[in-house]
Amino acid sequence: MSHIVTIATEVRDAKALCLGCERLGLERPAHRTAKLFSTEATGYCVELPEWRYPVVCDVESGSVHYDNFNGRWGEQSRLDSLLQMYAVEKTRLEARRRGHTVTEQAMADGAIKLTVQVGGAA
Repeated sequence: MSHIVTIATEVRDAKALCLGCERLGLERPAHRTAKLFSTEATGYCVELPEWRYPVVCDVESGSVHYDNFNGRWGEQSRLDSLLQMYAVEKTRLEARRRGHTVTEQAMADGAIKLTVQVGGAA
Protein backbone atom coordinates (compact mmCIF):
# COMPACT_ATOMS: atom_id res chain seq x y z
CA MET A 1 0.00 0.00 0.00
CA SER A 2 1.35 3.43 -0.94
CA HIS A 3 0.87 6.64 1.02
CA ILE A 4 1.80 10.17 -0.02
CA VAL A 5 2.83 12.42 2.86
CA THR A 6 3.36 16.18 2.90
CA ILE A 7 5.58 17.45 5.70
CA ALA A 8 5.76 20.92 7.23
CA THR A 9 9.37 20.78 8.37
CA GLU A 10 10.37 21.72 11.90
CA VAL A 11 14.06 21.29 12.67
CA ARG A 12 14.22 19.43 16.01
CA ASP A 13 17.07 16.94 15.55
CA ALA A 14 20.65 18.24 15.55
CA LYS A 15 22.04 14.94 14.24
CA ALA A 16 19.72 14.97 11.21
CA LEU A 17 20.61 18.62 10.61
CA CYS A 18 24.33 17.76 10.64
CA LEU A 19 23.78 14.85 8.25
CA GLY A 20 21.78 17.08 5.90
CA CYS A 21 24.55 19.69 5.93
CA GLU A 22 27.12 16.97 5.24
CA ARG A 23 25.14 15.78 2.20
CA LEU A 24 25.08 19.34 0.86
CA GLY A 25 28.82 19.81 1.44
CA LEU A 26 28.24 22.44 4.15
CA GLU A 27 30.19 22.99 7.35
CA ARG A 28 28.86 21.28 10.46
CA PRO A 29 26.40 23.63 12.23
CA ALA A 30 27.72 25.28 15.39
CA HIS A 31 25.45 26.05 18.34
CA ARG A 32 25.74 29.76 19.06
CA THR A 33 23.97 33.10 19.05
CA ALA A 34 24.10 34.74 15.64
CA LYS A 35 23.28 38.23 14.52
CA LEU A 36 20.70 38.51 11.79
CA PHE A 37 20.00 41.89 10.19
CA SER A 38 17.99 43.49 13.01
CA THR A 39 17.85 40.72 15.61
CA GLU A 40 19.74 37.80 17.12
CA ALA A 41 18.85 34.12 17.25
CA THR A 42 20.33 31.20 19.18
CA GLY A 43 20.56 27.67 17.85
CA TYR A 44 22.48 25.57 15.37
CA CYS A 45 23.86 28.01 12.77
CA VAL A 46 24.16 26.87 9.18
CA GLU A 47 26.26 28.96 6.82
CA LEU A 48 24.67 28.68 3.38
CA PRO A 49 26.72 29.61 0.30
CA GLU A 50 26.33 33.26 -0.72
CA TRP A 51 24.03 34.07 2.23
CA ARG A 52 24.80 37.22 4.20
CA TYR A 53 23.48 35.79 7.50
CA PRO A 54 23.34 32.23 8.82
CA VAL A 55 20.23 30.11 9.09
CA VAL A 56 19.62 29.47 12.79
CA CYS A 57 17.79 26.28 13.78
CA ASP A 58 16.33 26.20 17.29
CA VAL A 59 15.89 22.47 17.92
CA GLU A 60 13.95 23.12 21.14
CA SER A 61 11.13 24.98 19.39
CA GLY A 62 11.66 23.55 15.91
CA SER A 63 11.77 27.05 14.45
CA VAL A 64 14.15 28.23 11.75
CA HIS A 65 15.34 31.85 11.85
CA TYR A 66 16.92 33.58 8.86
CA ASP A 67 17.03 36.84 6.97
CA ASN A 68 17.64 36.68 3.25
CA PHE A 69 15.80 39.94 2.47
CA ASN A 70 13.38 38.23 0.09
CA GLY A 71 16.22 36.64 -1.84
CA ARG A 72 18.52 39.66 -2.02
CA TRP A 73 20.84 38.32 0.70
CA GLY A 74 20.60 34.65 -0.19
CA GLU A 75 18.78 32.39 -2.63
CA GLN A 76 15.67 30.75 -1.16
CA SER A 77 16.53 27.57 -3.06
CA ARG A 78 19.56 27.06 -0.78
CA LEU A 79 17.32 27.06 2.30
CA ASP A 80 14.82 24.82 0.54
CA SER A 81 17.62 22.30 -0.18
CA LEU A 82 18.75 22.40 3.45
CA LEU A 83 15.24 21.70 4.73
CA GLN A 84 14.76 18.94 2.16
CA MET A 85 18.00 17.20 3.19
CA TYR A 86 17.09 17.60 6.86
CA ALA A 87 13.70 15.95 6.23
CA VAL A 88 15.31 13.09 4.29
CA GLU A 89 17.91 12.44 6.98
CA LYS A 90 15.38 12.68 9.81
CA THR A 91 13.13 10.19 8.04
CA ARG A 92 16.05 7.81 7.48
CA LEU A 93 17.16 8.03 11.12
CA GLU A 94 13.67 7.39 12.48
CA ALA A 95 12.92 4.55 10.07
CA ARG A 96 16.19 2.79 10.86
CA ARG A 97 15.66 3.30 14.59
CA ARG A 98 12.43 1.35 14.20
CA GLY A 99 14.15 -1.41 12.23
CA HIS A 100 12.88 -0.41 8.78
CA THR A 101 14.70 -0.22 5.46
CA VAL A 102 14.79 3.07 3.54
CA THR A 103 15.43 3.53 -0.17
CA GLU A 104 15.84 6.88 -1.85
CA GLN A 105 15.17 8.00 -5.41
CA ALA A 106 15.93 11.43 -6.86
CA MET A 107 13.09 12.68 -9.05
CA ALA A 108 13.48 14.78 -12.21
CA ASP A 109 11.80 17.79 -10.56
CA GLY A 110 14.27 17.84 -7.65
CA ALA A 111 11.99 16.00 -5.24
CA ILE A 112 13.28 12.99 -3.36
CA LYS A 113 11.12 9.88 -3.10
CA LEU A 114 11.71 7.85 0.04
CA THR A 115 10.32 4.35 0.38
CA VAL A 116 10.19 2.88 3.87
CA GLN A 117 9.92 -0.90 4.00
CA VAL A 118 8.55 -2.01 7.36
CA GLY A 119 10.91 -4.55 8.96
CA GLY A 120 14.36 -5.56 7.72
CA ALA A 121 16.87 -2.87 8.74
CA ALA A 122 19.48 -1.84 6.18
